[in-house]
Amino acid sequence: MVTARTNADKIDTVAVLQLAPSDPPARLAEWLVDAGLQLDVRDLAAGDPLPAGPHEHAGLVVLGGPMGAADDHRAPYLPDVRALLRAAVAAEQPTLAVCLGAQLLALAHGGRIAPNPDGPELGAQLVAKRTAAATDPLWGPLPITPDVVQWHFDAITALPAGAILLAGSPLCENQAFRLGRLAWGVQFHIETTPEIVRDWARQDATTLADYDLDRIVERAAAVHEDIAEVWQPFVAAFAAIVHDPASVPSPRATPSTTAAPVTDPAAIRAALAAEAQAAHGGPHRLPMPGMRPDTDG
Repeated sequence: MVTARTNADKIDTVAVLQLAPSDPPARLAEWLVDAGLQLDVRDLAAGDPLPAGPHEHAGLVVLGGPMGAADDHRAPYLPDVRALLRAAVAAEQPTLAVCLGAQLLALAHGGRIAPNPDGPELGAQLVAKRTAAATDPLWGPLPITPDVVQWHFDAITALPAGAILLAGSPLCENQAFRLGRLAWGVQFHIETTPEIVRDWARQDATTLADYDLDRIVERAAAVHEDIAEVWQPFVAAFAAIVHDPASVPSPRATPSTTAAPVTDPAAIRAALAAEAQAAHGGPHRLPMPGMRPDTDG
């Protein structure tokens, strides 16, 4: 449902684009409201209209969904979402794009999206900050390897020109990035509840038949409190930028192709690799949706 707004409350209202019923704003909505923002949630799959442009709201949040970033035949509103993201970056509207939202942000600005070469990332995982994150207004205060929830089959395989890489993981390098002065994309999820992750596992049970989904769901449920401890302050920092965009200077460019990790100890990679293998029920990588099965040998 689209909430009524007036010019008086526009300055602290954020447009939240829900792209699919399976990924509502959930805890992210609670944290934004707690930080003093009003929300205008647009359920695009239900037919809600998109904002006419960045001038309608003080900020923009774009959520995830099961479709691909270029699946315009499946979700006809995606081209308009990409256009709105281009306008938001150009207008320096504070923007936070999550999972599919981050892929749309990248694709809208010349990045590339493809099935993740190392297979899907699922459930409770860690991401590792990169050098540029140290001076980023949102990422600077975060731990070096914060907890997140992953649930994606595609990945951003090339960032847009000028994007700054902020975090990566062994299975997917482009986990978080900044575009322009006030737009951030994160490949992972921070908005979920254990019930949402459980629903995703049910919906993808056939595709993920080789994975121990019960264990993935159980571990994801256990990490949600840790996620809240890290990411609610992150969302509050984003809300502060929505209230006062002028407080953020232009970022100093750091080439995304050479951004080194703040720390990349072998123990972190080994733990993440072990976690991914433990969640997988078979010796072979699960083919990505839409890929032709390998028939050689």
